[in-house]
Amino acid sequence: MVLLCVCCEHSSQLCTTVSALSTNDHESGDAPIASNGQKFPWNKMRLPNRIIPLHYDLLIHPNLTTLSFTGVAKIEVSVKQDTNSIVLHSKYLEITSATIALTQDGIAQHEKAMNVLEFPPYEQIALQSIEPLGAGEKYIININYAANLSDGFYGFYKSSYKTQDGKTRLLASTHFEPTSARMAFPCFDEPSFKANFSVKIRRGSQYIALSNMPMVKSFPIGEGLFEDHFAVSVRMSTYLVAFIVCDFKSVSAVTSTGIKVSIYAVPDKWSQTHYALEAAVKLLEFYENYFNIYFPLPKQDLVAIPDFQSGAMENWGLITYRETALLYDSVTSSASDKLWITMVIGHELAHQWFGNLVTMEWWNDIWLNEGFARYMEFVSVGATYPKLQDDYLLNTCFGAMGRDSMNSSRAISTVAESPTQIKEMFDTVSYEKGACILHMLRNFLTEEVFQSGLVSYLRKYSYGNAKNEDLWNSMANGHLDIKEVMNTWTLQKGLPVIIVEHSGSLIRLRQERFLKGVLPEDPVWESLHSSDRIGRYLLKTKSDTIKLDKEADWVKFNVDMNGYYIVHYEHSGWDALVNLLDQDHTLLSMKDRTHLIHNAFQLVSTGKLSLDRALDLTRYLRHENKTMPVLQDNPRLTLCVMSIILQRYILEFFKHLIDKQSWSDDGSLSERLLRTNLLEMACDLQYPPCLQKALDLFNKWKNSDGTISLPTDVLEIVYSVGAQSADGWEYLLKKYIQSMSGAEKIKIVNALAATRDPEKLAQLLEIGMEGNVIKLQDLAHVVAAVSRNPVGHLLAWNFVKTNWNKLIEKFELGSFTIRWLMVGTTSHRKNWRRLVAFVIV
Repeated sequence: MVLLCVCCEHSSQLCTTVSALSTNDHESGDAPIASNGQKFPWNKMRLPNRIIPLHYDLLIHPNLTTLSFTGVAKIEVSVKQDTNSIVLHSKYLEITSATIALTQDGIAQHEKAMNVLEFPPYEQIALQSIEPLGAGEKYIININYAANLSDGFYGFYKSSYKTQDGKTRLLASTHFEPTSARMAFPCFDEPSFKANFSVKIRRGSQYIALSNMPMVKSFPIGEGLFEDHFAVSVRMSTYLVAFIVCDFKSVSAVTSTGIKVSIYAVPDKWSQTHYALEAAVKLLEFYENYFNIYFPLPKQDLVAIPDFQSGAMENWGLITYRETALLYDSVTSSASDKLWITMVIGHELAHQWFGNLVTMEWWNDIWLNEGFARYMEFVSVGATYPKLQDDYLLNTCFGAMGRDSMNSSRAISTVAESPTQIKEMFDTVSYEKGACILHMLRNFLTEEVFQSGLVSYLRKYSYGNAKNEDLWNSMANGHLDIKEVMNTWTLQKGLPVIIVEHSGSLIRLRQERFLKGVLPEDPVWESLHSSDRIGRYLLKTKSDTIKLDKEADWVKFNVDMNGYYIVHYEHSGWDALVNLLDQDHTLLSMKDRTHLIHNAFQLVSTGKLSLDRALDLTRYLRHENKTMPVLQDNPRLTLCVMSIILQRYILEFFKHLIDKQSWSDDGSLSERLLRTNLLEMACDLQYPPCLQKALDLFNKWKNSDGTISLPTDVLEIVYSVGAQSADGWEYLLKKYIQSMSGAEKIKIVNALAATRDPEKLAQLLEIGMEGNVIKLQDLAHVVAAVSRNPVGHLLAWNFVKTNWNKLIEKFELGSFTIRWLMVGTTSHRKNWRRLVAFVIV
């Protein structure tokens, strides 16, 4: 018996990095033309580095009646090279005046007016000075401007919510990452242009103002207005600046090191903030200990925003969240909801070090922010809430592999210049694959060496910027060139499949790129082996041979799936593993069993393994009591449900497990998640006992007018069965409108999208598009949910195609929402040709 773990390194000769399309149309030397017809003094999308910002003094005054705002930006800059112009970013801002003054001993001298040129294609303005700005001097730029609060989800935008009595309340919030600080104030909106920020907010007396730092003073300025001043920030990038004007309530606590942590939400949802506060305090304390670096700010606010496109945003000291990612309702939030909230809090707090304290130099390395934060979710939650952790890193890596096995995948570090290209970098490759290769490296180096390298990296580049190679150099290992190994994972796309041929004590290995739908390339990977039995081993050739100390009946590569690759066992290799699982599946760990099932069905999708053989591997699941192996099997089987015969086979296969499940919230997290998934599958496959039980619970709940509580883990199942009748569907829509729980609203939307009535599905899509009952932030979820319905997938695709122009007006190209809409409606094989035809047209 031998367990092997392989971590693969791509060969440099196989580099297939995808270069982003250049958008620098004017780099030939021709000066672009500003909006007033004059020549614009800069012809690149990236800003020149001859002017460096040092400090911003911002005064922002939003008007929640006119939905507009005015601002004054005073920017202290240092001149590195003689120039007559200052080029910076501005988008949708009306610049009313701009002046400049030389500073001496920090005091501004005589102000002089500057000419303002605008070049909207690059979202840049140029401030032109009559007199040259001398190298080595410092100046203060003073810019007055006005703008409308954004209708979307970027920049300084308006949001709203309804109270329990149906009244609408307004607020204004920011979301600047990656390139939208320029929509709120003129700035050098690139991550390497770090500076300190002083923020002042004018607001009505009925509101409060929040920003990155604590408020140091507040005073009335007449006409019912107050001006709040916030402490000077630490040195940070523009995309991390944040401010909010709202009427929220909060709950607070103090960490063991004196950091005040507060959770803010709309007043009617204040009771849902307490779990987030507990989790945030524990996780913040964990990170301070793990990184051995104190959190540098005196406070940390976490704010649930009613309208929010992504999951959360790590603004330093003022993290903003979608409500479902922060608020926990004990009546309607399930075990998986609680896990999700904890993971998102862990992710955003990790960013306070990875991303905020040390920031990538440019967006091509955004994975240094997101990959680390994603990975630290698992590390932090596993340490602070071990009962909530159930090895979901496996699913993260499985998801990354699915994306990476496509020819359309990209390298982790890829050229990106335009705002659209930069937004597209926030994807599965940056988040999931980034996390998985870090896990692989940690496993190979050992936890102690890995953690020591992280601390060294964070200390060395604190309040600065870093690149890929800076991280690898911090992980220096005398026996392994970390940079050489890891560059192959970040600078080219794809993942390998290791082909194993085992006979007695001899193991022959081959490797090639794992690709779906096309013939693989002819790559050579370097592979890091790590296990208790074989130690650490580096494979650098396309093929190799391993000689074991003695003969083995079977071999299992990639112990606990610590490596990022697929394994295929040739000849009798799969037979031996099938027999092993049939005889005693506990000889392999839960992670190894999960990994085998995942790999088997991945290989089926490429034709390397027959479906019959993969199904043979799952026979042992009749005796499985862990969630992960069963969950790996279910999605792949349900994709194959094309006939009544196969449906009956699946039900018969899992019937003994389904019948054991109680309709309750009892048990461990693993048991609760297994219950939810099995019962959902049973009702989806029309298993009569499941349907009847769900319908009985729904009718009982409906007859009480929603006053009785249902088990949260089966709530969506009950709603989905109830939504099959017209009366039940309409009742659920009414309860959606009334509900103050984001967790319940999502469950109801999924239930409404499960109806087999196409007219109801069309109605749901229209409601989502209107943005009144269902918020626009949830439109992509609505469309994807309808698309998952066999009755609705073509309906959803036609909806996206018909409303495409409206959709890209509401959500920017490259945004998370647009990508979700496209993926959610084109994942069906029948829609691929329709997508191609739509794109070509």
